[in-house]
Amino acid sequence: MPEKDWNPALYARFKGLRLRPALDLIQQIGPLPRGDVIDLGCGTGSVGAALATGFPDRPLRGVDASPAMLEKARATGHYADLSHADIADWAPDAPPALIFSNAALHWLPDHATLLPRLARTLAPGGTLAVQMPRQTGAPSHRFLRDISMHLFGDRFDFADWTPPVAPAEAYWRMLSPLGEVQAWETEYIQHLAHSPDGHPVRRFTESTAMRPFLDKLTPAERDVFITAYEQALSVAYPRLDDGGALFPFRRCFFLLTL
Repeated sequence: MPEKDWNPALYARFKGLRLRPALDLIQQIGPLPRGDVIDLGCGTGSVGAALATGFPDRPLRGVDASPAMLEKARATGHYADLSHADIADWAPDAPPALIFSNAALHWLPDHATLLPRLARTLAPGGTLAVQMPRQTGAPSHRFLRDISMHLFGDRFDFADWTPPVAPAEAYWRMLSPLGEVQAWETEYIQHLAHSPDGHPVRRFTESTAMRPFLDKLTPAERDVFITAYEQALSVAYPRLDDGGALFPFRRCFFLLTL
């Protein structure tokens, strides 16, 4: 995960758009055995209400590496327990019925090791349900890499870079030896509203995909970077008559049931 803590207010600006994939994933979860429900990478707890409603007879436990996000999650009142932990090292105290992870695991490397490890912690008949953005090939994310290398090549090198999220088919192949797998991708056509202080797509990415780039820049360098990024975004995502923009966003989903 990124070293600096998350900004819950910035992340929550597009709460509805970020929540819909999680709700779509919840709808695909079948019957569960006895055990806890784990919201892995729970963030501010935006999915807590839906998980608590969908699985009311099971304790809901949240895990996240951000103290600021956990503080917000605690205020929702939906969680029986919240743990400050790095997902890469986390393990449950008892086998859970469901490990649910919405837009978190793409920050971690080596999915071929991580995902089977998480699956092995489940109770018999349990489910691992994951959603991750697979947007790194889109202009919104490709521009971040291209512009950073062009302007600040001494700090950014993507020569050996590989996308953090594989196609859904790769996860099916990876996990099918462990149980029954469903895997799919969905591209959401998101309407981003007009923003008076920047391109709508930049305002969307600044709390997530932009963070690792901005963290390496001085305030003056950030201004130069953002100006170049916004100019590129204005071509790839032209403004609508209402000042907003259409922003196609691809997400990868899979469920493994033991």
